[in-house]
Amino acid sequence: MPGSVSARPIYRRRSRLGFTLVEMLVVMVILALLAALVGPRIFPKLGKGKQSAAKAQIELLGQALDHYRLDVGHLPTTQEGLKALVVNSGVEKWDGPYLKKELPNDPWGKPYIYQSPGTHGEYDLFSYGRDGSPGGDGEDEDVVSWK
Repeated sequence: MPGSVSARPIYRRRSRLGFTLVEMLVVMVILALLAALVGPRIFPKLGKGKQSAAKAQIELLGQALDHYRLDVGHLPTTQEGLKALVVNSGVEKWDGPYLKKELPNDPWGKPYIYQSPGTHGEYDLFSYGRDGSPGGDGEDEDVVSWK
């Protein structure tokens, strides 16, 4: 009908410039629930990852020691240590460096322990794990070359 005014009220949308406090609280509660559910499943795997990395590094250091022995005719002594894989200390037939990068520390930031002759074989190469002392379980467990 021409000229008549509609009975419907006209609503104006108010522009929203931000989030309300309730919306922020809901998002925070959802994030907290996700962290509570997912966190305990992820964090134990971090320790296993460091154990696996230490085993892989010990294996690579063992291969470098084998190459050293093939070239020189013997393994480095305990006093020469693993540094003999990177720096020649006057050894004849040394054809290194036997590592592509610097000598690595274990995943917990401590140097690997090398003994030659070893008590478990020609050499012992190991890390004491996260706690830095012999024995332990989980991430504190020793990572050794002879097992």
